[in-house]
Amino acid sequence: MSNCIKLSAPQTKEFWEIPVLFEDSHLLALYKPSGLLSCPDRYDPRRPNLMSLLRKDLERGAVWVRERNISYLANAHRLDFETSGIILLAKAKPVLVSLVDQLNNETPHKKYTALVRGLPHEMEFSVLAKIAPHPIQVGLMRVDPDKGKKSITHFKVKERFLAHTLLECQPLTDRTHQIRVHLRSKSLPIVGDRHYGGKPLWLSELKADYRLKPGREENPLMNRVALHAEQLVIKHPVTEAEMVMEAPWPKDLTVAVKYLRKYAATGTTASEASSHEMIASNDET
Repeated sequence: MSNCIKLSAPQTKEFWEIPVLFEDSHLLALYKPSGLLSCPDRYDPRRPNLMSLLRKDLERGAVWVRERNISYLANAHRLDFETSGIILLAKAKPVLVSLVDQLNNETPHKKYTALVRGLPHEMEFSVLAKIAPHPIQVGLMRVDPDKGKKSITHFKVKERFLAHTLLECQPLTDRTHQIRVHLRSKSLPIVGDRHYGGKPLWLSELKADYRLKPGREENPLMNRVALHAEQLVIKHPVTEAEMVMEAPWPKDLTVAVKYLRKYAATGTTASEASSHEMIASNDET
């Protein structure tokens, strides 16, 4: 049995090899790439999306479907179009109900990695800010204390650079664009997130002696939303065993962080910075 599921969208001539991160008779965890919708777009249902492609293969009895003897697939959560990482599917309706109940109970099941512009003041912080659709910009969200829905995200610094930060993000609620909106509200836009104020990352802004060859154009190191769903922790809906599923970083994020470490390192690790903050706090008292 292949550890990848091959999907294609003839109308757009696109093709994807979707790695399988975990599978048993009840669950299927896939690695969603950046640039593929999880579910149909409410504004343009013709755009290719993971769930519609999977269901078309279910209906036609594709090879990977027959190999796995699958008759039902439904996603327990979503990932944004440009977000990469783990997406968990149920192979039966009761399993789906159990997963959705778990993921909606305001406990930390998901861990994302985000590369942001700016430096937070604290090594760990939380954002409790209600989120609602933007009244003018269709498809976008914003912090709205009056009309928004309860939204909570915990953040932890993984690594600091001169002008960027690598963050661990744990959403306790599941609102559209939640991490992106919460980080923008703290003036920490995600790299490449143009909708929420995050510019792409360029090598020329990191490397002091950067020179581009004549006639060439510089390509960004990170040109999409630098957000990756890295870990998912759940209790198995049938066996009740705790399960930890992980997705390795995609190539673009790995390369971006490599160059940040090479040309924009601060010389202080996150753990050292946390110790310094603790000492400073004790000195103040």
